Amino acid sequence: MRLAWAILAASLPLAIAAQARDAASVLAAPRERVQTADFRATGRLVRVEADGSRVSVPIHLKAHWFPGVLRVVVEVGADAQTKTSAHVPVHFLLEMRPGGSSSIRIAHPGDTAAAVLPVEKWSDGPLGDGFSYEDFLEPQFFWASQTVLEEAKYGARDCEVLKSVPGAADRTHYAEVKTWLDKGIGFPVYVEKTRKGSGAVEQFTYFGLRQTGGVWSASQVEAKMRGGTGSMLLIVERGSAQANLGLKDFRPEDLTRFQDH
Repeated sequence: MRLAWAILAASLPLAIAAQARDAASVLAAPRERVQTADFRATGRLVRVEADGSRVSVPIHLKAHWFPGVLRVVVEVGADAQTKTSAHVPVHFLLEMRPGGSSSIRIAHPGDTAAAVLPVEKWSDGPLGDGFSYEDFLEPQFFWASQTVLEEAKYGARDCEVLKSVPGAADRTHYAEVKTWLDKGIGFPVYVEKTRKGSGAVEQFTYFGLRQTGGVWSASQVEAKMRGGTGSMLLIVERGSAQANLGLKDFRPEDLTRFQDH
C-alpha cells in the first residue's frame, strides 16, 4: 500500500505538469489571435423571434491590440424600417487587459460623454438576450484557470474542449466558459458560457470559418439561451484583417458621435 501511494505521489506532479503544458499549447492560438488583432468588420446583428420574425440592425466593429490591452469599438445602428428598438442605436468601447481589469464604456444618442458600464449590466445587450456587451470582448482565454477537458468532435471538426474559469480579479458575469477549439487552427466552433447566479447557459455556434490575410474568422455567429426560444445572429458582410488602426480610432469622446452609416 505504501508503495502504491508513493507511486501515486510521484506521478501526480507529472500529470499536473502535463495538463498545464496541454492548456498552454491549446491557448497559444486564441491568445495570439487576440494579441495580434487589428481589424474592421461591418455586418448585421439580427434578433430572430420564436415565430420567425426578425429585427435587423447594422453593426460596425473595430479592434486593435495595443501593448497590454485589447481595445474594441462596437457601433450598433437603429432598425432602418421602424427605428423603434429600445436598445439601439448604441456605441461602446471595450478594453481588456490580461489580469482582470476589463472595462466597458457606452454612449447613446444625446449623451454628452460616454459612461462606464457597471459589471452588473455587462449581461445586457444592444438587442436583448443573445450577444451581451461582454460577448464582444471575449476575455476568457486570459482568465486565471484554464483546463483542457477532452478531445471531442463538433460536427465534422476535431476539437479540444477548453474550460476557462475566472479568478477573483477577473471582471465578468460568467462563472465559466467552455470552448470547442478546432485542433488544426485553434479557432472556436462552439462555445458554452454559464452565467453567475442563475446558471443559465448561453450557446454560441460559429459558421463559415475562413482565413483572410493569415487571420481566421467566422462569417456568422449564432447565439441562443439553452432551453430558450429565438436566437441572435451576428453576420459579418465585409471587413479588413489588417486595418492599421491606432489610438485615434478608439477615443472615448468619439462614442457620442452618431451618424447614419
